[in-house]
Amino acid sequence: MSEPLMMREAFGKALVDLGMKHPNIVVLDADLANSTKASFFRDEFPDRFFQVGVAEQNMLGVAAGLAYVGLIPFAVTYACFLKRGLDQIRMLIAQPKANVKLIGSYSGLCAGLSGKSHQTVQDIAIMRSMPNMTVVAPLDIVETANVLRVITAKPVPVYVRLVRGPTSVVFSKDERFIPEKAIFLRTGTDIALISTGTQTVQVLEAADILKAKGINPCVLHVCWIKPIDEESIVKAAKNTGMVMTIEEHNIIGGLGSAVAEVLSEYHPTLIKRLGIRDTFGQTGSPSDLIEKYELTGAQIASRACTFLKRKS
Repeated sequence: MSEPLMMREAFGKALVDLGMKHPNIVVLDADLANSTKASFFRDEFPDRFFQVGVAEQNMLGVAAGLAYVGLIPFAVTYACFLKRGLDQIRMLIAQPKANVKLIGSYSGLCAGLSGKSHQTVQDIAIMRSMPNMTVVAPLDIVETANVLRVITAKPVPVYVRLVRGPTSVVFSKDERFIPEKAIFLRTGTDIALISTGTQTVQVLEAADILKAKGINPCVLHVCWIKPIDEESIVKAAKNTGMVMTIEEHNIIGGLGSAVAEVLSEYHPTLIKRLGIRDTFGQTGSPSDLIEKYELTGAQIASRACTFLKRKS
């Protein structure tokens, strides 16, 4: 892994690159462009940028209308504020399968210093339960750019979960990107660690700690949460006999629930879900909150060791 880089800046640059290739891309903003870095697109294509103000419901309605006439609208705001427009998402975007790209920036615990009102640890559950909605949570700046490129070419509603701050770069720019496929970052037979989004960085640290203890973990990164790669999840479970999911999200309805649904139907396996345990977040720095909710690499490794005792 290389030095951390800002995901929001990578998003802004990737959006500009796509805008140069696709003149039908437009961007809608709810008064947060400087924070989400949708400002990069605004500065490059002012005639294709629409500032709707603090009016998320209206932004989503406008986005749907633009999609109906053949444009590709990216509706960009904080993940916590997208939920203000759930009825518009349900009726105007998801139900008619409008080609709108919902970008939820500042997701998870990373907005902690803005206060717990700005955190969202329920967004995956909400969007995953929305019919016709694709849900994606990239790991780093490389995967973010690849995700944006792929979803632009797919005429379907999509929710993309992004974070504010710096993230370690795991993937090479030359690495092949396969949409809707989970990625095995480590192969092992003792326990499968399955994670999504930037939390995978902590999981890779945990895998290194476990490896030093003589434990051979498998690490499966799930970028595409819906539709989810059932085949890879079952493969990880079969190869290890036990699964631990890790996410910066409520364990109810998120990745852990999705993995449990797959395994209960296709390959019942001992499973442990790590994440936010049905509570709201608190105000604090991202690093302090990750530690509070026991999601650091060392804490994941420790809990994996405890879980492994059930296998023996």
